[in-house]
Amino acid sequence: MLKQLNLSRLWLALGLLVFSFAVGVGGFMLLENYPFLDAFYMTVITASTVGFGEVHPLSDVGRVFVSFYILFNLLVVAYLVSVLTTYIFDGELRHLFRMIRADQEIKSFRDHVIVCGFGRNGFKAYDELRHSGTRAVVIEQNQALLAAANDAGRTQIPAVFGDATTEITLRQAGIEHARALITALPKDADNVFVALTARELNPHLTIIARASARSSVSKLISAGANSVVLPDEIGGSHMANLVIRPEVIRFLDMISGLDPNKLRLEELPFSELKPTLRGQSIRELDVRSRTGATIIALRRGDSGELEVSPAADYRTVAGDVLLVLGNESQIQALHQQFK
Repeated sequence: MLKQLNLSRLWLALGLLVFSFAVGVGGFMLLENYPFLDAFYMTVITASTVGFGEVHPLSDVGRVFVSFYILFNLLVVAYLVSVLTTYIFDGELRHLFRMIRADQEIKSFRDHVIVCGFGRNGFKAYDELRHSGTRAVVIEQNQALLAAANDAGRTQIPAVFGDATTEITLRQAGIEHARALITALPKDADNVFVALTARELNPHLTIIARASARSSVSKLISAGANSVVLPDEIGGSHMANLVIRPEVIRFLDMISGLDPNKLRLEELPFSELKPTLRGQSIRELDVRSRTGATIIALRRGDSGELEVSPAADYRTVAGDVLLVLGNESQIQALHQQFK
């Protein structure tokens, strides 16, 4: 959408130029009975004001036509030059090339995450995804938000400029090949519409939606959202718990990244374990001694249940996912030794 908006002035200038040539050729053919080639030649030398002689002497009507045609072309050329100057010297052309390159890159994405809305919640979601190494595409209507983020991070954020509630914008973001969508638009009604449209375009998509009002939760779930987050309620509960159980909240802040001493919760699926480690018990894996990280939970592949502090003698089977807690270096060691 923004690309079309950025190109609109250039298309208008080129359209006026084509219109001017059509008027010139038609005028010379109609008023002076010139053949097409002569009419085209007269149009070019008149529009460019090079001052070459006429193919044939002009009639009085022809002179009047040429006079007004020259004045009209002066305006067209002036507008075309101003547009081209803007695109070349103000960075618009470079920006358009970046957008076209980003569009081509997005078309190649598979199993990525789409973030709708780049406000406070959307920015935080994108930032977490980026730091975890997950590919993400942002859909946003406000160019200034993304421009500021690009300048601050000195990186080009893969983005689609447009209305996330429309099918065409979601398709531009690669909705058919995405694995998840986070809709963090300010209005709950827009988030409902995004969830409904996204679910229709990709039935297997995981959809996480933001809601301001609790009454919107059921609507979002009905529209196809898998999970709904209420930031205002979470914030209020968080502040209250800082008074009631401050150390627990500080620990949770470390996991969520709000504390300088950041911890990471990492998934270790059975399918990503090294073949030699599959089927070993949690004791035999000995994750803590080998990496410093700790296995805190297990999602069983057979039942889907989440088991906290799984037994040390439990042997992993296909479908199991271990949840491991550690700092950045410990998680990196986990990836190197186990995945």
